[in-house]
Amino acid sequence: MNNKPVSARVLDAAIAWQLCLDSGSGTADERAEFARWHAANEEHARAWMQLGMLDQRFSAAAGPARQALLQSRASLRQRVRKIGSGVASLVLVVGLLSWVSAYQSVGYWLADQRTGTGEQRSLRLTDGTLISLNTHSAVDIRFDEKERLIVLHEGEVSIETGHKDDRPFIVATEDGRMRALGTRFLVKVEDQGTRLSVLQSAVAARPQDSGDEQILHEGQQVLMSHDRLGQIAGLNVGADAWTRGMLVVDNVPLSELIDELGRYRSGYLGVAPEVANLRITGSFPLNDTNLALTSLLPTLPVQIEQHTPWWVTVVAKPNSP
Repeated sequence: MNNKPVSARVLDAAIAWQLCLDSGSGTADERAEFARWHAANEEHARAWMQLGMLDQRFSAAAGPARQALLQSRASLRQRVRKIGSGVASLVLVVGLLSWVSAYQSVGYWLADQRTGTGEQRSLRLTDGTLISLNTHSAVDIRFDEKERLIVLHEGEVSIETGHKDDRPFIVATEDGRMRALGTRFLVKVEDQGTRLSVLQSAVAARPQDSGDEQILHEGQQVLMSHDRLGQIAGLNVGADAWTRGMLVVDNVPLSELIDELGRYRSGYLGVAPEVANLRITGSFPLNDTNLALTSLLPTLPVQIEQHTPWWVTVVAKPNSP
Protein backbone atom coordinates (compact mmCIF):
# COMPACT_ATOMS: atom_id res chain seq x y z
CA MET A 1 0.00 0.00 0.00
CA ASN A 2 2.91 2.38 0.77
CA ASN A 3 4.07 2.02 -2.85
CA LYS A 4 0.70 2.94 -4.33
CA PRO A 5 1.15 6.07 -6.51
CA VAL A 6 -0.18 9.40 -5.27
CA SER A 7 -1.63 12.20 -7.34
CA ALA A 8 0.67 14.81 -8.85
CA ARG A 9 -0.97 17.53 -6.74
CA VAL A 10 -0.35 15.68 -3.47
CA LEU A 11 3.22 15.00 -4.58
CA ASP A 12 3.66 18.73 -5.23
CA ALA A 13 2.45 19.44 -1.70
CA ALA A 14 4.83 16.89 -0.15
CA ILE A 15 7.79 18.36 -2.06
CA ALA A 16 6.74 21.87 -1.00
CA TRP A 17 6.63 20.78 2.62
CA GLN A 18 10.07 19.18 2.36
CA LEU A 19 11.46 22.40 0.93
CA CYS A 20 9.85 24.35 3.76
CA LEU A 21 10.97 22.06 6.58
CA ASP A 22 14.47 21.46 5.19
CA SER A 23 15.13 25.19 4.82
CA GLY A 24 15.64 25.54 8.58
CA SER A 25 13.49 28.66 8.65
CA GLY A 26 10.14 26.97 9.19
CA THR A 27 8.06 28.51 11.96
CA ALA A 28 6.17 26.70 14.69
CA ASP A 29 2.93 27.56 12.89
CA GLU A 30 4.26 26.00 9.67
CA ARG A 31 5.29 22.84 11.50
CA ALA A 32 1.83 22.62 13.06
CA GLU A 33 0.24 23.18 9.65
CA PHE A 34 2.37 20.38 8.23
CA ALA A 35 1.24 18.04 11.00
CA ARG A 36 -2.41 18.81 10.18
CA TRP A 37 -1.78 18.26 6.46
CA HIS A 38 0.03 14.96 7.11
CA ALA A 39 -2.81 13.67 9.30
CA ALA A 40 -5.65 14.91 7.11
CA ASN A 41 -5.48 12.20 4.47
CA GLU A 42 -3.88 8.76 4.04
CA GLU A 43 -2.58 9.84 0.62
CA HIS A 44 -0.70 12.74 2.24
CA ALA A 45 1.05 10.38 4.66
CA ARG A 46 1.85 7.96 1.84
CA ALA A 47 3.37 10.70 -0.32
CA TRP A 48 5.53 11.88 2.57
CA MET A 49 6.75 8.35 3.28
CA GLN A 50 7.60 7.73 -0.37
CA LEU A 51 9.45 11.02 -0.58
CA GLY A 52 11.50 10.01 2.47
CA MET A 53 12.23 6.62 0.92
CA LEU A 54 13.57 8.36 -2.17
CA ASP A 55 15.78 10.57 -0.02
CA GLN A 56 17.27 7.48 1.63
CA ARG A 57 17.74 5.73 -1.70
CA PHE A 58 19.76 8.60 -3.15
CA SER A 59 21.40 9.94 0.02
CA ALA A 60 24.82 8.75 -1.14
CA ALA A 61 24.50 10.74 -4.34
CA ALA A 62 23.49 13.91 -2.47
CA GLY A 63 24.01 17.23 -4.24
CA PRO A 64 22.61 17.26 -7.78
CA ALA A 65 20.18 14.38 -7.29
CA ARG A 66 18.54 15.89 -4.23
CA GLN A 67 18.34 19.31 -5.80
CA ALA A 68 16.73 17.83 -8.93
CA LEU A 69 14.17 16.03 -6.79
CA LEU A 70 13.16 19.17 -4.92
CA GLN A 71 12.43 21.20 -8.03
CA SER A 72 8.89 21.53 -9.31
CA ARG A 73 7.75 18.79 -11.69
CA ALA A 74 7.89 21.24 -14.59
CA SER A 75 11.68 21.72 -14.22
CA LEU A 76 12.65 18.23 -12.99
CA ARG A 77 13.43 16.91 -16.46
CA GLN A 78 15.70 19.86 -17.20
CA ARG A 79 17.51 19.45 -13.89
CA VAL A 80 18.09 15.74 -14.47
CA ARG A 81 19.77 16.55 -17.78
CA LYS A 82 22.34 18.64 -15.86
CA ILE A 83 23.33 15.94 -13.39
CA GLY A 84 26.30 14.88 -15.52
CA SER A 85 27.70 12.08 -17.58
CA GLY A 86 29.22 8.69 -16.91
CA VAL A 87 27.94 5.40 -15.56
CA ALA A 88 27.16 6.65 -12.04
CA SER A 89 25.17 9.58 -13.38
CA LEU A 90 23.31 7.33 -15.81
CA VAL A 91 22.24 5.06 -12.95
CA LEU A 92 21.12 8.08 -10.95
CA VAL A 93 19.11 9.50 -13.84
CA VAL A 94 17.38 6.18 -14.48
CA GLY A 95 16.54 5.87 -10.79
CA LEU A 96 15.08 9.35 -10.59
CA LEU A 97 13.04 8.96 -13.73
CA SER A 98 11.71 5.58 -12.63
CA TRP A 99 10.47 7.17 -9.42
CA VAL A 100 8.91 10.12 -11.23
CA SER A 101 7.16 7.74 -13.64
CA ALA A 102 5.17 6.33 -10.70
CA TYR A 103 3.42 9.69 -10.48
CA GLN A 104 3.50 10.88 -14.07
CA SER A 105 3.43 8.62 -17.07
CA VAL A 106 6.56 8.30 -19.13
CA GLY A 107 4.28 9.34 -21.97
CA TYR A 108 4.11 12.82 -20.47
CA TRP A 109 7.85 13.35 -20.69
CA LEU A 110 8.16 11.83 -24.16
CA ALA A 111 4.99 13.34 -25.65
CA ASP A 112 5.03 15.23 -28.93
CA GLN A 113 3.41 18.23 -27.26
CA ARG A 114 3.03 19.06 -23.56
CA THR A 115 2.37 22.00 -21.28
CA GLY A 116 3.69 22.76 -17.81
CA THR A 117 1.71 23.77 -14.76
CA GLY A 118 -0.27 26.93 -15.55
CA GLU A 119 0.65 26.81 -19.25
CA GLN A 120 -1.82 26.59 -22.14
CA ARG A 121 -1.04 26.17 -25.82
CA SER A 122 -2.96 25.98 -29.11
CA LEU A 123 -1.81 24.16 -32.25
CA ARG A 124 -3.13 24.05 -35.81
CA LEU A 125 -2.57 20.54 -37.20
CA THR A 126 -1.87 19.62 -40.82
CA ASP A 127 -5.54 18.72 -41.46
CA GLY A 128 -6.77 22.09 -40.18
CA THR A 129 -7.78 20.78 -36.75
CA LEU A 130 -7.31 23.24 -33.87
CA ILE A 131 -6.14 21.57 -30.66
CA SER A 132 -5.67 23.43 -27.36
CA LEU A 133 -3.79 21.93 -24.42
CA ASN A 134 -4.79 22.93 -20.90
CA THR A 135 -2.44 23.12 -17.93
CA HIS A 136 -0.04 20.18 -17.43
CA SER A 137 -1.24 18.23 -20.47
CA ALA A 138 0.54 15.94 -22.91
CA VAL A 139 -0.43 14.51 -26.30
CA ASP A 140 1.05 12.46 -29.10
CA ILE A 141 -0.06 13.22 -32.65
CA ARG A 142 -0.25 10.10 -34.81
CA PHE A 143 -1.60 10.78 -38.31
CA ASP A 144 -1.30 8.12 -41.02
CA GLU A 145 -3.14 7.14 -44.20
CA LYS A 146 -5.94 5.42 -42.23
CA GLU A 147 -6.76 7.76 -39.34
CA ARG A 148 -5.95 10.95 -37.50
CA LEU A 149 -5.09 9.90 -33.94
CA ILE A 150 -4.45 12.06 -30.88
CA VAL A 151 -3.22 10.19 -27.78
CA LEU A 152 -3.90 12.12 -24.57
CA HIS A 153 -1.52 11.00 -21.81
CA GLU A 154 -2.38 13.57 -19.15
CA GLY A 155 -4.43 16.69 -18.65
CA GLU A 156 -7.11 18.12 -20.92
CA VAL A 157 -7.50 19.10 -24.56
CA SER A 158 -10.01 21.04 -26.61
CA ILE A 159 -10.51 19.75 -30.16
CA GLU A 160 -12.07 21.55 -33.11
CA THR A 161 -11.72 19.14 -36.01
CA GLY A 162 -10.82 20.07 -39.55
CA HIS A 163 -13.55 19.17 -42.04
CA LYS A 164 -11.64 18.68 -45.29
CA ASP A 165 -10.25 15.25 -44.45
CA ASP A 166 -12.09 11.94 -44.78
CA ARG A 167 -9.92 9.99 -42.35
CA PRO A 168 -11.54 9.26 -38.96
CA PHE A 169 -10.46 11.61 -36.20
CA ILE A 170 -9.79 9.73 -32.93
CA VAL A 171 -8.77 10.85 -29.46
CA ALA A 172 -7.46 7.97 -27.34
CA THR A 173 -6.65 7.65 -23.63
CA GLU A 174 -5.91 4.58 -21.53
CA ASP A 175 -9.68 4.36 -20.89
CA GLY A 176 -10.84 4.20 -24.51
CA ARG A 177 -11.33 5.95 -27.83
CA MET A 178 -13.51 8.88 -28.89
CA ARG A 179 -14.36 9.32 -32.57
CA ALA A 180 -15.31 12.80 -33.72
CA LEU A 181 -18.35 13.21 -35.92
CA GLY A 182 -17.52 16.64 -37.31
CA THR A 183 -17.35 18.44 -34.01
CA ARG A 184 -15.89 20.49 -31.18
CA PHE A 185 -15.30 18.71 -27.87
CA LEU A 186 -13.20 18.41 -24.71
CA VAL A 187 -11.35 15.37 -23.36
CA LYS A 188 -9.95 15.36 -19.83
CA VAL A 189 -8.02 12.65 -18.00
CA GLU A 190 -9.27 12.46 -14.40
CA ASP A 191 -8.44 10.18 -11.47
CA GLN A 192 -11.64 8.15 -12.04
CA GLY A 193 -11.48 7.96 -15.83
CA THR A 194 -11.72 10.09 -18.98
CA ARG A 195 -14.31 12.86 -19.21
CA LEU A 196 -15.74 13.61 -22.65
CA SER A 197 -17.70 16.86 -23.10
CA VAL A 198 -19.35 17.58 -26.46
CA LEU A 199 -19.62 21.27 -27.31
CA GLN A 200 -20.84 20.92 -30.90
CA SER A 201 -22.18 18.11 -33.12
CA ALA A 202 -21.45 14.61 -31.74
CA VAL A 203 -18.73 12.17 -30.63
CA ALA A 204 -18.82 8.35 -30.50
CA ALA A 205 -17.20 6.97 -27.32
CA ARG A 206 -16.02 3.38 -26.80
CA PRO A 207 -14.32 2.10 -23.61
CA GLN A 208 -11.04 0.24 -24.02
CA ASP A 209 -12.33 -3.11 -22.72
CA SER A 210 -15.85 -2.95 -24.11
CA GLY A 211 -17.26 -3.35 -27.60
CA ASP A 212 -20.11 -0.96 -26.85
CA GLU A 213 -19.98 2.42 -28.55
CA GLN A 214 -22.30 5.28 -27.64
CA ILE A 215 -22.85 8.59 -29.40
CA LEU A 216 -22.91 11.75 -27.31
CA HIS A 217 -24.51 14.85 -28.71
CA GLU A 218 -23.99 18.58 -28.25
CA GLY A 219 -24.42 19.66 -24.64
CA GLN A 220 -23.69 16.22 -23.16
CA GLN A 221 -20.81 14.80 -21.10
CA VAL A 222 -19.83 11.38 -19.78
CA LEU A 223 -17.11 9.85 -17.61
CA MET A 224 -15.59 6.81 -19.31
CA SER A 225 -13.61 4.11 -17.51
CA HIS A 226 -11.73 1.33 -19.26
CA ASP A 227 -14.72 -1.03 -19.17
CA ARG A 228 -17.84 1.14 -19.23
CA LEU A 229 -19.44 4.49 -19.86
CA GLY A 230 -20.96 6.35 -16.94
CA GLN A 231 -24.29 8.12 -16.92
CA ILE A 232 -24.67 10.81 -19.57
CA ALA A 233 -25.23 14.26 -18.07
CA GLY A 234 -25.48 17.87 -19.20
CA LEU A 235 -22.37 19.99 -19.65
CA ASN A 236 -20.97 21.86 -16.69
CA VAL A 237 -21.36 25.64 -16.78
CA GLY A 238 -18.36 27.16 -18.56
CA ALA A 239 -16.90 23.77 -19.46
CA ASP A 240 -14.64 25.32 -22.12
CA ALA A 241 -14.02 28.66 -20.39
CA TRP A 242 -10.42 27.60 -19.76
CA THR A 243 -9.74 27.97 -23.50
CA ARG A 244 -10.39 31.69 -22.94
CA GLY A 245 -8.27 31.86 -19.80
CA MET A 246 -11.14 31.74 -17.33
CA LEU A 247 -12.60 29.33 -14.78
CA VAL A 248 -16.37 29.57 -14.44
CA VAL A 249 -18.25 27.89 -11.58
CA ASP A 250 -21.90 27.92 -10.55
CA ASN A 251 -22.82 27.18 -6.92
CA VAL A 252 -19.99 24.71 -6.28
CA PRO A 253 -18.26 23.98 -2.95
CA LEU A 254 -15.25 26.20 -2.30
CA SER A 255 -13.11 23.05 -2.10
CA GLU A 256 -13.97 22.24 -5.72
CA LEU A 257 -12.95 25.71 -6.86
CA ILE A 258 -9.67 25.53 -4.92
CA ASP A 259 -8.89 22.07 -6.35
CA GLU A 260 -9.35 23.40 -9.86
CA LEU A 261 -7.30 26.56 -9.30
CA GLY A 262 -4.58 24.34 -7.82
CA ARG A 263 -4.07 22.73 -11.23
CA TYR A 264 -2.81 26.07 -12.55
CA ARG A 265 -0.15 26.87 -9.95
CA SER A 266 2.95 25.16 -8.57
CA GLY A 267 3.12 24.09 -4.96
CA TYR A 268 0.24 23.51 -2.59
CA LEU A 269 -3.11 25.31 -2.60
CA GLY A 270 -5.49 24.10 0.09
CA VAL A 271 -8.66 24.99 1.92
CA ALA A 272 -9.48 24.60 5.61
CA PRO A 273 -12.24 22.06 6.40
CA GLU A 274 -14.42 24.65 8.15
CA VAL A 275 -14.87 26.65 4.93
CA ALA A 276 -14.52 23.87 2.34
CA ASN A 277 -18.28 23.50 1.86
CA LEU A 278 -19.09 27.18 1.37
CA ARG A 279 -20.78 27.67 -2.00
CA ILE A 280 -19.34 29.92 -4.67
CA THR A 281 -20.42 31.23 -8.08
CA GLY A 282 -18.28 33.34 -10.36
CA SER A 283 -15.57 33.71 -13.00
CA PHE A 284 -11.89 33.56 -12.11
CA PRO A 285 -8.73 34.30 -14.16
CA LEU A 286 -6.46 31.32 -14.70
CA ASN A 287 -3.38 33.33 -15.66
CA ASP A 288 -3.33 34.99 -12.23
CA THR A 289 -4.45 32.58 -9.52
CA ASN A 290 -3.42 35.02 -6.79
CA LEU A 291 -5.93 37.51 -8.18
CA ALA A 292 -8.52 34.72 -8.37
CA LEU A 293 -7.98 33.95 -4.68
CA THR A 294 -8.15 37.61 -3.70
CA SER A 295 -11.53 37.91 -5.43
CA LEU A 296 -12.98 35.49 -2.87
CA LEU A 297 -12.49 37.93 -0.01
CA PRO A 298 -15.39 40.34 -0.63
CA THR A 299 -17.99 37.56 -0.96
CA LEU A 300 -16.93 34.82 1.48
CA PRO A 301 -15.90 34.89 5.18
CA VAL A 302 -12.39 33.71 4.36
CA GLN A 303 -8.83 34.95 4.30
CA ILE A 304 -5.71 33.82 2.46
CA GLU A 305 -2.77 32.45 4.45
CA GLN A 306 0.42 32.49 2.40
CA HIS A 307 3.40 30.95 4.16
CA THR A 308 5.46 31.01 0.97
CA PRO A 309 4.58 31.63 -2.69
CA TRP A 310 4.20 27.84 -3.09
CA TRP A 311 2.22 27.14 0.09
CA VAL A 312 -1.18 28.88 0.28
CA THR A 313 -4.29 27.98 2.27
CA VAL A 314 -7.79 29.48 2.27
CA VAL A 315 -9.00 29.62 5.88
CA ALA A 316 -11.91 31.04 7.87
CA LYS A 317 -11.81 34.73 8.61
CA PRO A 318 -11.63 35.42 12.36
CA ASN A 319 -14.79 36.84 13.90
CA SER A 320 -14.71 40.59 14.13
CA PRO A 321 -14.70 41.96 17.70
